[in-house]
Amino acid sequence: MRPKELRDLTVEELKDKHKEYKKELYNLRFQHAIGQLSNTARITEVKRIIARILTIMREKETGRDRSSVLS
Repeated sequence: MRPKELRDLTVEELKDKHKEYKKELYNLRFQHAIGQLSNTARITEVKRIIARILTIMREKETGRDRSSVLS
């Protein structure tokens, strides 16, 4: 997901997305461990998305909403 798309979500929606991507990361790691994962780059991609989500959640908590600055 793009950062702009994530910034448009509420904190509750971000928490839901975070849970969703954490579950996907768990499944990807499991598939990789048993040798069934063909696209290993997806693990890195999901990790970065999780980091973006956490960063944006933190921005919203501290009041540093950058959506108006970047628009």
